[in-house]
Amino acid sequence: MLAAAVDAVPEGRGLAYEPKWDGWRALAFRRADSVFLQSRSGRDLTRYFPEIARAVRTAVPPGTVLDGELVVWQGERTDFALLQRRVTAGRRLTAVARAHPANYVLFDLLGAPPDRVLLDLPLAERRALLTDLLADAPASLTLSPLSTDVGQAMEWLRAWTAAGVEGVMVKTLDGRYEPGRRGWRKYRAWCSTEAIIGGVTGTADDPETVLLGRLDETGTLRYTGRSHPLRPHQRRELAPLLTPAGPGGPAHPWPQPLPAAWSGQLDRPEPLPYVPVDPTVVAEIEVDTAYEHHRWRHRVRFLRPRADLDASDVSGLRP
Repeated sequence: MLAAAVDAVPEGRGLAYEPKWDGWRALAFRRADSVFLQSRSGRDLTRYFPEIARAVRTAVPPGTVLDGELVVWQGERTDFALLQRRVTAGRRLTAVARAHPANYVLFDLLGAPPDRVLLDLPLAERRALLTDLLADAPASLTLSPLSTDVGQAMEWLRAWTAAGVEGVMVKTLDGRYEPGRRGWRKYRAWCSTEAIIGGVTGTADDPETVLLGRLDETGTLRYTGRSHPLRPHQRRELAPLLTPAGPGGPAHPWPQPLPAAWSGQLDRPEPLPYVPVDPTVVAEIEVDTAYEHHRWRHRVRFLRPRADLDASDVSGLRP
């Protein structure tokens, strides 16, 4: 079951709130003699998370189907890069898993022994069964918090985003589980900050998206992220302020095209051609909490240019 994005946290009777964890969504199927971990896209994740497979096999009986989020903690917050490292570790997978063990944060129960399908039960009943099931589970199998108090949800947004919580999930207590349907709602935590425009896709006269950076301690512009597509009025407002970087000026600090690993095109991992511009225009943007290794993992929202700010005001890689 999926979630539709909303711009405000809904309130009302019969609603329940959960933290939205920054990890990989996964189903766990406890079979008669094995465990199968499946990603949201249907990919087999079992071999990348052997410690979670063992925990599920030990803690729950055959016929159980769990829904939750795989996360890896680094200190007091989740670390998405350590999660991704599982897939690229190769022969070092055992060492990586031992050094940075994963947790499976569980929020739904879809099947129970003996082969009982729970999809048509209301969430409140599925949740009660899940709570009982995990009563004696190991610490790596964690029950995600749930509350009917919107004030608690707002507290998660205020205090837990530093630990890697991306926002709040909103569900109806009497709702059934409908695979493939966006029947839940998702509010993502956002905050405003500034960044320097170092390039655009499209053209300088009609920019489609902006590529952003911040100055490091040496004064070098480091790439930090890409915006969502600009609206027509934003294109018109921004275009007169942009100057394509050309011969005779200082060398642009970013490669051309932008490496796929930089631009975060997970669905289409190809280098991104772009138009370099003089890094003099500061943009006010809205960003979410997924900021790691000096980059925003998700696209940011462009709000407006900040003509009152100089690029030198946007220094430091922590926004």
